Amino acid sequence: MSAISQPLSGPMSGVNIIGETTEAIHKFLLDGYDLQEQPPRLEEDLKFAPKDREEVLYVYMYRVAQNKNLMNRKRLRQAPVFMGSEPEEGGEVYFHRPPMMMDVFYLISAHSKFRSDLERLLGWALLRLNEATHLIYRPRKFKLPDGREVDSLGRAYDPDASTDHDDLQMEKVSLALVDDLTVGDAINLYSLHEAPYRPFLTYRARVALDGPLVASSGGTSIRLPRLDNAAAEGKRDKRFPTSGRMRPTQTERTLRTPPGPRSQFMRRFNGAEPDTED
Repeated sequence: MSAISQPLSGPMSGVNIIGETTEAIHKFLLDGYDLQEQPPRLEEDLKFAPKDREEVLYVYMYRVAQNKNLMNRKRLRQAPVFMGSEPEEGGEVYFHRPPMMMDVFYLISAHSKFRSDLERLLGWALLRLNEATHLIYRPRKFKLPDGREVDSLGRAYDPDASTDHDDLQMEKVSLALVDDLTVGDAINLYSLHEAPYRPFLTYRARVALDGPLVASSGGTSIRLPRLDNAAAEGKRDKRFPTSGRMRPTQTERTLRTPPGPRSQFMRRFNGAEPDTED
């Protein structure tokens, strides 16, 4: 008795996207800094405080939550990866579960020797991050079961590849200013990290986490034998209309005689107009 072969599954495609989002925030802030010659120091440790006049911007990821408004069913479906020819011609077909749509929340704060400099730095960060319409915008990366990294067109993955193609799937990470922490929550968060309370901003980054690709030798065929048999025999099951959707069984309506004495000069109306004489 031969063993049933299991479909070949690849590595997770989106395991690094949250870390890459944090790095993208760091890079976006540093690339746009124009207040002084010396840019601020970026830190993720909230209790860090320099001993000199060095300014610090804190970028702290504190919460990750699934976006329930963008949830999909977990069933496997064909992935938007086109390798070689069409599936009917022997091309490679891959399946995956829908990506997880996640909201990643960041706390942005600042430190400076003087309070006025802290507020100036925080105001600059507010305006700078308002320009981040797409924090990450690049071709979507898929990892094949054999370890290769490709985009949706089957090309070797290159984040700087040409995007002038209708079938190219893009990865987009948006950033938005939100009011996610109350002052009390922020005080508890700072106290947990043994850090002094500082003014703060909260941002939400929306990301999509792709799981593994599952290889298949071809497309998926669906057969409905009951429909085929009914069509061959010239019969039709009322539970299975031509659309393929199941419906409740429809029973023939029977006429019942009402209780009581037998009625005289009465007949049932069946929907047709009664015969009239000229």
